[in-house]
Amino acid sequence: MPPCTSLPRTLLRLPFPARCSHASTALRLRHHSSLCANSNISLTSAFRSLALRRTTSPASTSLQQQIRGMKVRSSVKKLCDGCKSVRRKGGKYVYIICSKNAKHKQR
Repeated sequence: MPPCTSLPRTLLRLPFPARCSHASTALRLRHHSSLCANSNISLTSAFRSLALRRTTSPASTSLQQQIRGMKVRSSVKKLCDGCKSVRRKGGKYVYIICSKNAKHKQR
């Protein structure tokens, strides 16, 4: 059997995958650098400032805690004896709140 001919891996890979957040950043910087062609700001300095901003932000995001929301259903039901139905917004919406289990909240 003849060997399979294919392109090198480097040619097959895209510089920035579509699902990666770096792609939008690169597009923003490319757009920014074309607008500021007459200024002294270079693309490398823009990347450096972006990297500095990214290194400082994860500390603040690690302090955030997940807050449980409500289940969204077309038909809400009481799931235990601690669940109560509540009408809001002029009786248009019915919510279920529970004093025993926070997972029972429904909208």
